[in-house]
Amino acid sequence: MKKSIITLSLAAVLGFGSITVGMPVEKASAANKLNDLNSQKNQINEKRSGVESKLNSTDKKIGENQSEQQSVNNEIERLDKAISDALAKIEEKNQEIADTKKEIEKLEAEIKVLVERIKKRNELLKDRARNYQETGGMVSYIDVLMGAQSFGDFVERVGAVATIVEADQDILKAHQADKDELEKKQNQVKEELASLETMRAELEGMKKSLNAQKAEKDKLLASLKHKEKEMHAHKLELSEEKEILAAQEAAIQKAIKLEKERQAEAARQAELAKQKAAAEAAKAAKKSNSPSAGSGSSSDSGSSGSPQVTPPSVSSGVWTKPASGRLSSGFGGRSLGNHFGVDIASGGTVPIVAAADGVVIRSYYSSSYGNAIFIAHSIDGQTYTTVYAHMSSRIVGSGQTVSKGQQIGVMGNTGQSYGQHLHFELHRGSWNAGKTNAINPIGIVPI
Repeated sequence: MKKSIITLSLAAVLGFGSITVGMPVEKASAANKLNDLNSQKNQINEKRSGVESKLNSTDKKIGENQSEQQSVNNEIERLDKAISDALAKIEEKNQEIADTKKEIEKLEAEIKVLVERIKKRNELLKDRARNYQETGGMVSYIDVLMGAQSFGDFVERVGAVATIVEADQDILKAHQADKDELEKKQNQVKEELASLETMRAELEGMKKSLNAQKAEKDKLLASLKHKEKEMHAHKLELSEEKEILAAQEAAIQKAIKLEKERQAEAARQAELAKQKAAAEAAKAAKKSNSPSAGSGSSSDSGSSGSPQVTPPSVSSGVWTKPASGRLSSGFGGRSLGNHFGVDIASGGTVPIVAAADGVVIRSYYSSSYGNAIFIAHSIDGQTYTTVYAHMSSRIVGSGQTVSKGQQIGVMGNTGQSYGQHLHFELHRGSWNAGKTNAINPIGIVPI
């Protein structure tokens, strides 16, 4: 959970606690204090309503996101099936290509035979052509016929010549047929190869397109899952803020009760003082020559544990230092961003004390602030909230009334922390998302 968001939630909590334990009545009217507390309570109710609305809106968005994820998953499933089909077809075509290559090998062998046959026939035809040239071609056949000794011999010679001529014509026809077949088979091989290359290219293109579509869907699904994760994180932050607001409202309610009790006690004490003053005046009137003196005493005792590091001495003013140690980081901008508080660092077992009288708004563990406590204060009619974070342990609970200098925990290194220290924040009035009420405690609180 981001520190800024959690701080935001904390701020909401911190802002409303206004506690008037031990504050002088003359510095702020009782009516103004109660009005201030009731006003803060109303603000908290409004904030809680707003948080509820945001939670409902976030739940709706999560539902829409999950529905879109399901749609994308269905599309991915369809693409996976299409890719599987394409791969099966590619495998089928690869087999066909392998078979066709075997056919091509056979055709190439047949072509070699035809080429050899044509070559030999070409040699035979060349011999015939040379004979024709040497003997005069058809003239030699006439000489053969004219050289017959009888009619029967002539007939026999005619048949022999016809047979020779016919044989020559058959050779020419066979030669042409072989040439035609050779050309046909050569064309067939070329077409087979071209067809196979085309099929392979189409299948590879289909596969590439499907893989690209699936990659896009995978990217979209990853984006949706990331958004869902962010929304769940936001929902957790809203839930934490809701809990803080509820705790803050409870703290305000208790503050109102304490203020009413304080006002009643103040009225009772005022009446007792009035009665005592009247009695003293009457006594003084009777004994005008005898001075009288009134005395009063009050004791304030506090107890603290005996840790390894001595807690800071309680200051006489309204505020006191929350922990012993050195200032390791101040208020304002720094490399990690704006720092809406100060850090006090020290080694050993260091007690953390309440910086002023107040009511604990919330005491809990936060993923960013670690062990944290928020206390609401009402000082001279002004409400404040203090935050104590990264403690190793907490010893006060939500709703508990604490006194200035009372130990509330032990310094630690929990949550998003780098080394043992106390992260201390001071907010004047209600905390808001922009932390516009966060103020530098230095100069106000002894640090």
